[in-house]
Amino acid sequence: MTSPVPARPTESPDLHGAPGAAFKPGLVARLSAEAFGTLFLVIAGLGVPLFTIPQSNPLSASLAAGLAVTAAMLAFAYISGGHFNPAVTLGSAIAGRIRLPEAAAYLGAQLVGAVAGTLALFGILRTVPKIEDTRAAFDTVTAGFGEHSIIQAPMAGVLLVEVLGAALLVAVFLGTTSARNTNKAAAPFAVGLTLAVLLQLGQAVGNTPFNPARATASAIFSSTWSLEQLWLFWVAPLVGAAIAGLVFRGFADLPAAAPARTDNAVQGSELDSEDDDDFDDEDLDEGPDGDLEKAVPAAAGRGDAPKRAAGSEAPGGHNGKDDARDFFDGKRG
Repeated sequence: MTSPVPARPTESPDLHGAPGAAFKPGLVARLSAEAFGTLFLVIAGLGVPLFTIPQSNPLSASLAAGLAVTAAMLAFAYISGGHFNPAVTLGSAIAGRIRLPEAAAYLGAQLVGAVAGTLALFGILRTVPKIEDTRAAFDTVTAGFGEHSIIQAPMAGVLLVEVLGAALLVAVFLGTTSARNTNKAAAPFAVGLTLAVLLQLGQAVGNTPFNPARATASAIFSSTWSLEQLWLFWVAPLVGAAIAGLVFRGFADLPAAAPARTDNAVQGSELDSEDDDDFDDEDLDEGPDGDLEKAVPAAAGRGDAPKRAAGSEAPGGHNGKDDARDFFDGKRG
């Protein structure tokens, strides 16, 4: 009878696209996840303030966007990494987490998802009879500065808020999804709460979304002034993301050093691995009665030296016991 060989553990997938992960989805699957996650983020981030009064209840809009990011990351991060934001993608590319061609494809997918989500909201608003001007309704949730800011914040102030907020958001994302972070499971909650807090700040300044894809989608369906100011909501968050990416590039995900092993441990592990590799079903021979004989490791027949037990024959054909017997019998002088 032979004991079953234990199954070898398989490598668990990395949820955030770390190099060497066993689970590697195709590019189409990753782009679809990014587009769908961004669509969810835009519908929650723009839909809640569109159908409520932000001035009377501003917390609901920012909290909805943060919870949407958390849910989207929990659902799709194992496929694409859970960016849903061109700023996060740029920061990841600069930090070495994603290649530039893939980052460009991510950006396109995020724009498609954002526009699709905003188009759905635009269609819903057109069905509401009390809303006569749909573009004017989108003006209330579109990012802007100067006279289009709730507190009349100038361009410099809105720019600084966008740079700072995007840098913090990308830094939290890169830190919590790092391969060396032992609390990666909390990344969706950390990123979602960070976005909710930042949106609470940016809402009063100028509806700053810290997301160029969301800013672009809302500007397309707003008045013409939003497209004229859209450049700031691309430049500022990408600058902040680049700063965070450069900082985290110095914290490259290096594998932890393996503990040193003694020579005996190394030899023992090598012998165990050889026994596991050489022992298979071919090493079982059937006897004349059809019963399986005792299994002999294949390594014994392949020239590998068997382990010598105490008192076994030494090289030269005689062991210590035979030499003593020959001496007392008079055969050896």
